[in-house]
Amino acid sequence: MNPRLAFEEALASGPSAIGNQRNKGCPVWSACRAAALAALAVAPACTVEPGGGLSGGGLSAGEQFRDCRECPLMTVAPAGSFPMGAPSPNGSPSPDRENHKKNERPIRNVRIAQPFAVGVYEVTVAEFGRFVDETGHSTGSFCRTFAAGEWGSIWNPKDGLTWRNAFLGQNGSHPVACVSWDDARAYADWLSRRTGKRYRLLSEAEWEYAARAGTSSWRYWGDDESDQCAYANGADQSAHREYPGWSWSMASCDDGHARAAPVGSYRANPWGLHDVLGNVWEWVQDCNQQSYQGAPVDGSAWEHGDCSRRGLRGGSWGSSPWYLRSVDRNQVGTGNRNVISGFRVARTLAP
Repeated sequence: MNPRLAFEEALASGPSAIGNQRNKGCPVWSACRAAALAALAVAPACTVEPGGGLSGGGLSAGEQFRDCRECPLMTVAPAGSFPMGAPSPNGSPSPDRENHKKNERPIRNVRIAQPFAVGVYEVTVAEFGRFVDETGHSTGSFCRTFAAGEWGSIWNPKDGLTWRNAFLGQNGSHPVACVSWDDARAYADWLSRRTGKRYRLLSEAEWEYAARAGTSSWRYWGDDESDQCAYANGADQSAHREYPGWSWSMASCDDGHARAAPVGSYRANPWGLHDVLGNVWEWVQDCNQQSYQGAPVDGSAWEHGDCSRRGLRGGSWGSSPWYLRSVDRNQVGTGNRNVISGFRVARTLAP
């Protein structure tokens, strides 16, 4: 193996992969990683601020924790800054695609002033089930899916399809799907009440910062979509066999998952987050906006505009490689429940 790639993989695995960094004179894991990559002449796409890996709760960047036995596994993202959005291309792949991606611009520099915690995985069926069982939260009696192997312009509601049975072969370790933005918020509020901590959805800026994890390529593993099957569950040859009627482009690789996969089935990004791209789209806090013109630069959510629609990020098991990019944006109605949308949670760490 290329030694640089091997070292990157060790870094991506966290402190346990290359020893206890705190005992080696490097008290903040993110700083260790940044220094190591700098030694390999890798230019970071984000800047971690001095002391940015230390949270108000005494946790260090890259440190994992759970606030309760039933709570999601969390990790600490450092304070820092990054350029959010996509550059204007020199020659768009297609006029339609270029028009669609105007919402990824203009690029602006975003500063995340405080470390925050983010779920290592998307919220699972088992985790969401505990919330529903304890609260009696209503999630409706149908979920939107596709018919005859086609998505179509209008999603078809299917009675009896819910988060409990969204996928064939689903178990408790799969990401929960068929959940609305309102359901996701209710789950985060329940965690807050249960733990006394502030759980919430990520802002779009926090999501992209965490998804990029210091990278500047389209995807956290690089620009080559042929590597998708090692890192993300998107539409590939498994999906092509299962859904031959799909007309959009699919990755040439084959990961054996035609639908959602259990969380953590693919390699993590450099900050230890799994399935940030692919598996299920992830709800974020921000209201619908058609561009980044006038967007916040402090990492906070954009809470004005069309708030009947909220953001989704990351693509899903049914998405073509173009949508599995760290900059890609989508928005749908807050009450929408479909088989390709779920979420992960964040937790505020500052006092």
